[in-house]
Amino acid sequence: MDSLKKFAGGNSQTSGNTSAQQPGEKKDIGDRIAGFVNKKEGGKLSDQQLETGTDKARNMYEKATG
Repeated sequence: MDSLKKFAGGNSQTSGNTSAQQPGEKKDIGDRIAGFVNKKEGGKLSDQQLETGTDKARNMYEKATG
């Protein structure tokens, strides 16, 4: 499990992060998976669009499961 978390965390030595994230905001696993899939499919969506989509999906899941 630790290796999976380490893989999902990406390379911490990369300094050229061009993400539109606010300082101090971290991507959760859903955001990372969506970003990975988006990149593999050609990168048609921006980071902000992916964040909005994953947030909506998470809210629907939490509403359904309580």
